[in-house]
Amino acid sequence: MMLRYDRCTYSYGRRKRPVLDEFTYEVQQGLTVLLGPNGAGKSTLLRLGASVTTPRSGRVALGRLKGGSREFRRAVAWMPQNIAPVPSLTAREYVAYVGWLKGMSRSDAWDAARDALRRVELGDKENERTNNVSGGQLRRIGVAGSLVHGARVLLLDEPTAGMDPRQRRVFRDLLRGLSENVAVLLSTHDVADLAEEADQVAVLESGRLLHSGTADSFLAHCPPDVPSARAAEGAYSAVLEGAPGSLL
Repeated sequence: MMLRYDRCTYSYGRRKRPVLDEFTYEVQQGLTVLLGPNGAGKSTLLRLGASVTTPRSGRVALGRLKGGSREFRRAVAWMPQNIAPVPSLTAREYVAYVGWLKGMSRSDAWDAARDALRRVELGDKENERTNNVSGGQLRRIGVAGSLVHGARVLLLDEPTAGMDPRQRRVFRDLLRGLSENVAVLLSTHDVADLAEEADQVAVLESGRLLHSGTADSFLAHCPPDVPSARAAEGAYSAVLEGAPGSLL
């Protein structure tokens, strides 16, 4: 089952210009990187996909599951940009609590929390207080919380923000492993974030989808005179520059 946005329109206020207007998109299996400058509508897209907000018109669905339903919320997980530690909770307690909020029984959530932490390579931190772990580890705990209830789609909003290069590398490897079983949509404004490693790349600008396709089809936009080490950056600039009305 694919997460699908069907002609979705959303604005922050009735009289304001829509952030997304008649927007249609389908999240593919594997790892999809959603690129776009600040203000492109990436966070809004993820919030709609997780049923945190509801489109003014159109619909979001996962197969036969309608956006906003209890079953949909169990199947789609969202990790916002900012994850706040809860000093009184250990990593395992934090993840189990998320599972309980998603409708799991306390005992099932407690058992599943250990496995979820192992999947993000934090099994040895399960008894560590969340305010005592590093920023990168806290984000991985956030991913564990997204996985604990058996989500089929994982929506990540700027998950590598603030990470150093080594932490980014660990996180990239983690996502590659997860995307074999879970559809992952990761938003970022930093083209260095996984573009070459993604299965799919989408580029959003001012609520418009400028590109959606395989990583290879995205990189094919790179001008021939750009060094291969900067292929993703070159492709991203070319896609934005080719958009009608672009100021780049």
